[in-house]
Amino acid sequence: MREIDPAVIEELRGFTTPSVANGIETFDVRARDEGYMDASVRCMFPELGPLVGYAATATIRARGPVEGDQTALYQHVRDVPGPRVVVVQDLDEPPGSGSLWGEVNATIFGALGCAGCVTDGCVRDLKEARAMGFQFFARGPGVSHAYVRVETAGQPVTVGGLQISPGDLIHADQHGVLLIPREVAAELPAAAERVISAEQSLLKWVRSSDFDADELIERRRIMH
Repeated sequence: MREIDPAVIEELRGFTTPSVANGIETFDVRARDEGYMDASVRCMFPELGPLVGYAATATIRARGPVEGDQTALYQHVRDVPGPRVVVVQDLDEPPGSGSLWGEVNATIFGALGCAGCVTDGCVRDLKEARAMGFQFFARGPGVSHAYVRVETAGQPVTVGGLQISPGDLIHADQHGVLLIPREVAAELPAAAERVISAEQSLLKWVRSSDFDADELIERRRIMH
């Protein structure tokens, strides 16, 4: 698995997820209504800013009583290049019966080089995780870990309607979670900048005394 230049990942962290999504559109590598999670997965700590990293994947269950542990996931994350994002599919129906994520696992996975987690289940210990800068993307907060255990690690998962494989590059912020196509990653910061520049030029004109409603139609047609 070829890693992206760390400088590119750092650049991508400087953009919002909508700007990155707009940049991806310019390469025409996938349909515009694909490649991102639905609104069932939301950012718990918007103030921490964008999260960018390679996906380590797992599935969990929390309904019990069944015993289990997290050894397979601990081992798997070490095989994924950093920075790492743990993407977890909750197999319970409905998801969110118990949380894998709280102060303990945020601390452990932080020490393992993970910057945050993305799950369609629940998370807890929000104050503590926020204080350590560990990002949570989840369906919402939860109370208990219940009988949570890792069912699989290192296999493709589907979270928020999006399939994620180990090593996929993830960009996420307060707007949602986005999958970055590897083939355009290196060129993506420049593409996002071009889209931002074009949008700001349009907005400057709209706010000016030169604005013309008839011309607006033509300008918007060209931009799309």
